[in-house]
Amino acid sequence: MSTAVLFFSGVLSQTALASEPSHQLTLNEADKLITLPLHCVETPYPYKTGIVLGSAEDLQEPSEHHPIFYGCFDWHSAAHGYWSLVTLLRQFPDMEHAAEARAILERNITAENGKREAEFFSKDINKSFERTYGWAWLLKLSDELKAWDDPMAEQLAVNLQPLVDVIVQRYAEFLPKLVYPVRVGEHTNTAFGLSFAYDYAVNHDLSELRDLIAQRAKDYYFADENCPIAWEPSGYDFISPCLEEIGLMQRVLPKDEFLPWLQRFMPQLADKDYSLQVGKVSDRTDGKLVHLDGLNFSRAWNLYALANAYPQYAHLSAVADQHMAYSYPNLIGDSYEGGHWLASFAIQAMNQAQD
Repeated sequence: MSTAVLFFSGVLSQTALASEPSHQLTLNEADKLITLPLHCVETPYPYKTGIVLGSAEDLQEPSEHHPIFYGCFDWHSAAHGYWSLVTLLRQFPDMEHAAEARAILERNITAENGKREAEFFSKDINKSFERTYGWAWLLKLSDELKAWDDPMAEQLAVNLQPLVDVIVQRYAEFLPKLVYPVRVGEHTNTAFGLSFAYDYAVNHDLSELRDLIAQRAKDYYFADENCPIAWEPSGYDFISPCLEEIGLMQRVLPKDEFLPWLQRFMPQLADKDYSLQVGKVSDRTDGKLVHLDGLNFSRAWNLYALANAYPQYAHLSAVADQHMAYSYPNLIGDSYEGGHWLASFAIQAMNQAQD
């Protein structure tokens, strides 16, 4: 039985996982997954604004503040909803809903809308808006657009660049002031906020941003030992503080520094019989409780990254597969509380499994 079949049957054993390849993102899966961001990126309500009101003039429709990222319940979910559309189109241009997805991208990511989004972020009162979770996803969206060999994508990247420039500047201003990292399992987690930004800096030769992130990551995390993963997850986590830190340090440290650091930080990962209980979701209609599905996907992508890079940690792919197996079957047809954002996490995990 293939891993994909195992995922959808809901039956998964450690023995089967050990002998099966990791879950793959196929055209069939892409056709299903793309329906989730298609359903949300132009759905204006419900919407959580998260903005600070400077005056009565700020009491406007979300689409007035955010003419691109006004759907998917909140700004950051809209950002990674667009990333999902771009990622799936880039990998599977012949998808069933490709034309619809392309039309949505062109309709919303215009030059004028990109300028207005940048103007919102440029105001002093909005300096902390979406810091740093939404910032990271915005850079990841731009990264994907720039990597896509398509004339439309090239123009969309240009349209988004004014906002990207503001976000890069925001990182440059904020990181030197952040004395201590934020180690929670939700949006403000510092390791997550730096990981995608680091990828963007590396991919686009932004040496100052790259070096700043690398240095701050070392400042925050290099002395860490014995991460208490037994304390995870907290009730609303969608990010593992321990594993996300590993994901960042794997990026910024060379192999001869990373492996000794990892041995100090989570020595138990080297055990071929290592196991980690999945995050259990009791109610997928609760917008906070369904975060645990996201935790399972984000744990998976960090475990896959480690297993793929270092053969001595290859056994962790099976642990990642278990996390995927628990949450993936519930993704399609999920309520809006999870459906408006979880596809992005699943796509990221499956792509990481294939790297």
